[in-house]
Amino acid sequence: MSEHGNVTRGDLRRRALLLGGTAGAVGLAGYAARDGLSQWWWRYSGSETPREEGEVDHPGAEWVPASSANYRRASRPRDYAVDRVVVHMPEATYDITLRVFQDPGHQAAAHYVVRSQDGHVAQMVRELDVAFQAGNRSFNERSIGIEHEGWVDEPDYLTDAMYESSARLVAGICRRYGIPVDREHIVGHNEVPDVVRTCPGPHWDWDRYIELVRGVS
Repeated sequence: MSEHGNVTRGDLRRRALLLGGTAGAVGLAGYAARDGLSQWWWRYSGSETPREEGEVDHPGAEWVPASSANYRRASRPRDYAVDRVVVHMPEATYDITLRVFQDPGHQAAAHYVVRSQDGHVAQMVRELDVAFQAGNRSFNERSIGIEHEGWVDEPDYLTDAMYESSARLVAGICRRYGIPVDREHIVGHNEVPDVVRTCPGPHWDWDRYIELVRGVS
């Protein structure tokens, strides 16, 4: 796995393009280098956003840091504008999800994990940083990812407490970054381009969820 998550059809197309010829590969590498430099200015300009160990972006969240191998340090929204929220379901319990995101071998993590039983929120990656959560690099850079404990085929995990807690979390994110509260900007992992996923699954109640977010905003 890489920053892009699991290999997708888009990954295979990009790899084929890179392997298509030396000149093309050099050209793409040069473009990527220019793009990378333009996003790293803050590292050398003394303009990095101040940080404090254990600080969280969502009031009441518990800081449970992901492995540094599972995200990329950044200075959003200075270097990357944040305009999307991605809703996930990990196909795992809350505790297992935390452990997996703390494993450097996993090479993926979300910014937040919400527990089913009581809606408790763990923050694992600062919103400043690019979490490897969407399986699509541009979406990683522009979005904040939220995992919700459970399985796509087990609706019992979709508790009132989890919906309401997640809605408060997303409402705060939308206020911070000026993100419209609608289905274009709050999306499921299955709606991310070039990604083959089913989460958050057919039982996720989008109408209810968006109305809850709007009710807090």
